[in-house]
Amino acid sequence: MTACAIEEAVSGDSPGGGLEDGFEDDDAVREALRLPETRFTLSADGCYAARLAGTGEARYAERWTLDGPEPYTVALPLGQPEEPDSEVAPMADGRVLIRRRIAGRQAFSLLYPTGPGTGELLLGVVDAPAMTLVPPSPDGNCLYALAPGERTTAVWRVAGGAFGAVRVAEVPGRCSGGVWLDRGGRILALDRELGGVTKAVTVDLERGGEVNPLLQITEDSNDRLLLADPESGLLLIRSDAAGHDRLGWGVLGSRQPVRFPECLRLADAAVTPFAIQPGQVLSPENCAVALRIDAAAGSWLGVWRPTARRMVQLSAPEGWLPGAGTWTRQGELHLPCTTTQTPCAVTSVPMPELPDRPLAPAVPIPSTHAEPAGGAGRAGDDTGAHAVACKPVPLQQAALVGRLTPG
Repeated sequence: MTACAIEEAVSGDSPGGGLEDGFEDDDAVREALRLPETRFTLSADGCYAARLAGTGEARYAERWTLDGPEPYTVALPLGQPEEPDSEVAPMADGRVLIRRRIAGRQAFSLLYPTGPGTGELLLGVVDAPAMTLVPPSPDGNCLYALAPGERTTAVWRVAGGAFGAVRVAEVPGRCSGGVWLDRGGRILALDRELGGVTKAVTVDLERGGEVNPLLQITEDSNDRLLLADPESGLLLIRSDAAGHDRLGWGVLGSRQPVRFPECLRLADAAVTPFAIQPGQVLSPENCAVALRIDAAAGSWLGVWRPTARRMVQLSAPEGWLPGAGTWTRQGELHLPCTTTQTPCAVTSVPMPELPDRPLAPAVPIPSTHAEPAGGAGRAGDDTGAHAVACKPVPLQQAALVGRLTPG
């Protein structure tokens, strides 16, 4: 039985127009629009960020400091410009990791300011034709990267260890993405393609890379995890279980099916979540979610929460780096912006009014009572929904519990 429910909703007004033709999923929209990728990576605590700045062949790493009274940037150029396909990510101590492709291999270094210049500490070189960084570990001390191979994907710790770059896990299949499910940096969720189908799985980095299923809405659906809040357990999911790509939500370890609100589906526009409001430990359905909306007219903002009747769409501030931003616990959205006049700024967007509405009835799902390792987090145990360091339960088996009712 399909573990999903479609929710009808009141549609909101859009500040931008759509495309001329219809498209089946967000990937088709992005391909048609040829949207530029925003590579602006925030540290787990939001104190630092990093990106490749500059244009054309004059690229360099740039660090943003965001935890002071005023945000500011530090340029980290070296003797020669960086390649456009290089990746950067901030560490909790303010240093910036950079991944470079050199002669078919991947080199990792830490960059840091040294008075008027830039210091560089080489961490290691991995013999792999391609690698991608995953978001910084929640503890801020480690950074990891994925190296897809012919039949498996290696997970490498490339910063934060005692011995430079070290392979810590080998996952069957081709993996992408990367979402952390706990605050300790132990459980990493990846989207794994195996046998022509993509499903989100978890990798336990403290148990030798033990792999367990996380999402399986139907046998043949492609179920990807886009975003998660470790405190509340709220998950943002993209799946084609309904026949085409839909954006949905669920709660880790609960018993309700994944829900796919109609208000998150816009005609000829791609909708992508990029930030979840923290601090809603006992009420994940009250977490505000910030979304990036891309269409022919440009990019703008969406704000939504599971208990809301509709998604509120807002014009983006000038110079916004699309898809970048963080929520405060109080419900204020901070968006990094850069313009010619103001190269480094953060625009604060207050929480818009999001009217509540009762959740739609869901189709019941037969439970197989699959039990996580260690006995915690079993289906029907609310406390176990937050013990994400244990083996998560597939959402088809422990469908998403009754705590989703507002009140």
